Amino acid sequence: MVTNNDTDEIVLGRITSIFGVKGWVKVYSYTDPMENLLDYPEWHLLHQGERKVIRKLDGRRHGKGLIARLDGINTPEEARLLSGAEIRLSRSKLPDLPQGEYYWSQLVGLKVINLQGQVFGQVDYLLDTGANDVLVIKPCEGSLDKQERLVPWLIPDVIRQVDLEAAQIDVDWDADF
Repeated sequence: MVTNNDTDEIVLGRITSIFGVKGWVKVYSYTDPMENLLDYPEWHLLHQGERKVIRKLDGRRHGKGLIARLDGINTPEEARLLSGAEIRLSRSKLPDLPQGEYYWSQLVGLKVINLQGQVFGQVDYLLDTGANDVLVIKPCEGSLDKQERLVPWLIPDVIRQVDLEAAQIDVDWDADF
């Protein structure tokens, strides 16, 4: 999932192009698994500065992505007008996660400190490498240095504690990596 500046919303995916001749659209999902995006019957679209709420009528996996049929979109021409639209959802509508699991958007902005008390910076974004996720940490005020760091999301070997209230992640990671 990708965060945005709008604190109440999270970007779950985007409409990439048209599919077929009946107005279906191709969708790139940021959710894991990707099909989770289809669980939401109402999509809040942001496209070229305009917001629109649209009902998802149908959807399924297709190749490496998803396809969807949206209410009121019946032709390729209508579908093309939505190409590039972000699919958003209010954070309050996200399901609660089990203890110890986090949405990526919850981690962005948290300060990262190693066991020696050295501040690496703040989480800027996360990478999905296939083997494991990776925190991309940018320097912030009080950082050890101005170096960007990549820290693997490996619990409990590297990621020792996530404290959302304190906005901090404690890591067992050497500053020289």
